Amino acid sequence: MRDNLPNKAEHGGRVRWHRTRERGELLDFSANVNPYPPELPWKPDPSALKDYPDDRYEALKGAIGRTFGRDAAEVAVGNGSVELIRAFCYTMLGAGDTARIDPPTFAEYEMAVRLAGARYTADDGEAAVRFLCNPNNPTGKFHSRLEVLRLLDTVTGQGTCLFLDEAFIELSDPRQSLADVAHENLFVLRSLTKSFAVPGIRFGYGFGTPELIEKIETVRLPWTVNAFAESFAIEAFRHYDRLVASRERIARERTWLSGRLDALGLTYEPPSANYILIAVPMEAEVLVGRLLSRGILIRDCRSFGLPRHIRVAVRTREENRQLIEALEACLP
Repeated sequence: MRDNLPNKAEHGGRVRWHRTRERGELLDFSANVNPYPPELPWKPDPSALKDYPDDRYEALKGAIGRTFGRDAAEVAVGNGSVELIRAFCYTMLGAGDTARIDPPTFAEYEMAVRLAGARYTADDGEAAVRFLCNPNNPTGKFHSRLEVLRLLDTVTGQGTCLFLDEAFIELSDPRQSLADVAHENLFVLRSLTKSFAVPGIRFGYGFGTPELIEKIETVRLPWTVNAFAESFAIEAFRHYDRLVASRERIARERTWLSGRLDALGLTYEPPSANYILIAVPMEAEVLVGRLLSRGILIRDCRSFGLPRHIRVAVRTREENRQLIEALEACLP
């Protein structure tokens, strides 16, 4: 048995676990999913379960390719974005390799790098892979398309591959995306389940050169995108343009919520997507417990190395109002 495995990464979205502890109904501000998902004319077809999925996922990759103007051979799919992060790392990294990760950011990058036998650093220098989350989780820091293209030029000159995680860009500003850029030193990761508010289905996808995609698909376990997830994803990409309305409503609610945080005297990172990182005048663990007692679940950011910060999702106006009222009651 290996004794050098890293600990599991901490994540938000543990609302079902809390419900089993008899906490009753909770408003889940810990998971950053679209509070205004498009309505889709999709219903699960039980007959799809009698066959194995097509592990080449030709119809699914074709739908994604048409949406983004990419060839199906440039598309990878997986059981959530985390599977593709790990498949990418197993493809690109090994013992003796280094990846650059700038904290605080999504914990699964470090996990995947270490499981692949490589090491990580936050310093400039030789690295096989550089990770960039845009917009970043949990800070919300957002880089423009021009800034990321400049970074791509820089890392290419260093012989480094840029892993660009755009899991939240669909709910921020997709005009800044590099999903349409075909480059030998670029892999772009996306997540459908956050933007369409179906995290229980688990579906991620990404773009790279056909050579890189072929290797990632070899590493990926077979049939990991189940028949229901595949069917939902195809339907979602047929109605992808409906996310415009979601982004507009999220932007309005983000502005409203930011104003209420200002009124409470709280400081926060400039938000760009559907979540806000907030500095709090107490240990985050204590505040999390107090809010739980009021039926509000938020993200404790200690696992990001931020023991006095919380992250909250932007939800509907009434839900955001309940969050503010709970914060007023629970803060010192």
